[in-house]
Amino acid sequence: MARKTSRKVRKYTLAPKSRRLKKTQRPWTITTAMTRSQSITGPSFFNWLPTEVLHMILDQLSVLEISVFSMVSKEITNYIVAYMSSVAWRNKTIIQSFHPYAYLEQRATIEHYRDLGLLFKRCTLLLPTKERLKFIFSKFSQIPCFMLEQCPAPGCPGFSRYGVFLQTLIAGWDELECHRVFNFLCELTNLMQKTEAVITAKPGVKPYQELQLRLFCRHVLLDPWPNQPESQFWLMQLLKPWPMVSQAHLLFILYGPLLPEGTLGWQDLVERGLPHSGLWDLAKAILMLFGKLEVKGWTTDSLLAILEELTAIPQPWHIENMARLLVLCGSRFCYTVLASKALNGRLSEVSRLIVYIILVCEKDGYQMSWAVNLVQQICKVFSTAPERFSFIQQLENTFSEVTREFFEFSAAGNHFGDRETFQNMCILLDSSAHFHTKFLYMLFK
Repeated sequence: MARKTSRKVRKYTLAPKSRRLKKTQRPWTITTAMTRSQSITGPSFFNWLPTEVLHMILDQLSVLEISVFSMVSKEITNYIVAYMSSVAWRNKTIIQSFHPYAYLEQRATIEHYRDLGLLFKRCTLLLPTKERLKFIFSKFSQIPCFMLEQCPAPGCPGFSRYGVFLQTLIAGWDELECHRVFNFLCELTNLMQKTEAVITAKPGVKPYQELQLRLFCRHVLLDPWPNQPESQFWLMQLLKPWPMVSQAHLLFILYGPLLPEGTLGWQDLVERGLPHSGLWDLAKAILMLFGKLEVKGWTTDSLLAILEELTAIPQPWHIENMARLLVLCGSRFCYTVLASKALNGRLSEVSRLIVYIILVCEKDGYQMSWAVNLVQQICKVFSTAPERFSFIQQLENTFSEVTREFFEFSAAGNHFGDRETFQNMCILLDSSAHFHTKFLYMLFK
């Protein structure tokens, strides 16, 4: 009996202990980091909203705010892309016409199209380049102000807004993607066909088409970039498909001087000397190309050949314009051109150009020591003393010849143009005195 009782007691005493253990034990809580997409196991809040309500919410946001919102998730991006695909959004957000316009409105639309560039950049980030471009430019291709030869209003700022949008959109893209952008734009706008129609025609025969091509290429592709390498890239894309003569023709259309009425000054470069402002854009374009000589198939000789063609369109330029263009291009390029001509035995042409370079330095306020240093460098091209003496003698004879031409032309009549020639003769005499004074000073220094 005692044993049975003890077993019962033992059994009785063990039971509460096991129950106490079960009550006091707590399972360990395990936490793991989860991404936003993992935490959303079911439909998001926006799935429960009618499309109209979602669009009403997006209507209250600015373009920049929508672009930031599109980066929240892939699901949000899809909602925004669908929103942007509506005709109502396009009509509201992408300006259909820029006429009439005011200066303050233009400042606002520059920022607006920069924000649009960010929006399209961010909401198409996950798409292949071809699909991105197809979606993006489908929104702009029906607007006349963004297309070649479709907007009749003079001075329309549509191309410049298009350029701001494009520059923001593709900033940071690699060269291969930029090639795809260029090819896509060419297909969208028939750019190559329109370019060919202009550069194969005689200069000035199609003034409207020339100006449209210039404005589109400059404002959309070339000018928006703050850094020279990007502008070099787009200029090379525009020039490469064409033979050398056509490249020179296209370069003039893109960067040649414009007359006040908005047409290209083809004949002005032939008939009279232009101020440096009329040639500055052309000089900058040449320097862009001169800095890109490492491109395959693009050499100093090819650039010099393009310059030869350029300064003969539509006829050989007035020599003062040739001299001023060389001065604007700087000493390195100027020396390259003159040294090449000197080595090819064109001493008469080199001497005449140098005389007009000295005249330009006097007219435009450049230091005469620059011209003296240039002549000294050209002298070093010749390997023997007799050759150098022959070059100096040719240069001095050209000074006398040009002075005599000015005098004879001035003495032939009393027209206004003759008075201008007489003034040029006086400037030439002054420049000759200043040049020779500086030359002798540096010689005996």
